[in-house]
Amino acid sequence: MVTTDIPTKVIYERPSVLDPRVTHYCPGCTHGVAHRLVAEVLEEMGEVENTIGVASVGCSVFAYNYFDLDFVEAAHGRAPAMATGIKRVLPDRIVFTYQGDGDLASIGMGEIVGAASRGEKITVIFLNNANYGMTGGQMAPTTLPDQKTTSSPTGRDVKRQGYPIQTAELLSTLGGAAYIVRRSMHSSREVRRAKTAIRTAFEVQKHGLGFSLVELLSTCPTNWGMTPAEARDWIKERMLPFFPLGDYKVSSAVADLKI
Repeated sequence: MVTTDIPTKVIYERPSVLDPRVTHYCPGCTHGVAHRLVAEVLEEMGEVENTIGVASVGCSVFAYNYFDLDFVEAAHGRAPAMATGIKRVLPDRIVFTYQGDGDLASIGMGEIVGAASRGEKITVIFLNNANYGMTGGQMAPTTLPDQKTTSSPTGRDVKRQGYPIQTAELLSTLGGAAYIVRRSMHSSREVRRAKTAIRTAFEVQKHGLGFSLVELLSTCPTNWGMTPAEARDWIKERMLPFFPLGDYKVSSAVADLKI
């Protein structure tokens, strides 16, 4: 007789701060992974009830539907400005923006540079998938040289359209920035490293050390015209050489944090 009374051990559960609903993200998109990491970190820190998120315009526009915490929606590119206002009025809260590259590195570039230079005590989760995902896959400020998009069908010509903006490197030069890093979500190992970086970024804010941003290289299988597996490989083969992973600025105060 075969018994089925085998003890089981739960090794993973959905974070309670994530609503149990199907998201609008395309199959293979890593926005959902990023949501999970943010949710896990906030729960582990015990900060869910003390957190306010700011959603941007783009693929993540409905982020407020997926987190069971206070959320507001900002105008296109203005999430850092809105987060700044909220944090200054409610300095005891954890305030973060969740932005894509089309929102942050294009129309919102002035806002993110201003927030970082002022040392606003907010946290930015920045997803870089090298195109305008929501509106059809057009060329974005982060589109790679020679990368084909719906608005650059022959590939990005750097002589005409310039080079991609390397956001982490740019913001790391600003005095108010305390923690600026780039991670990726193309493998399990890198996802774990991304979670650690997100936790550090929130701790930087909790300790009042300045502006923090975690850039996450993210897949966009639909607009890239790839399978999810091919999209992960494309990050590794094409994006990493131009957007190297690493810690671009870690202030001495952040380095002294015991996390």
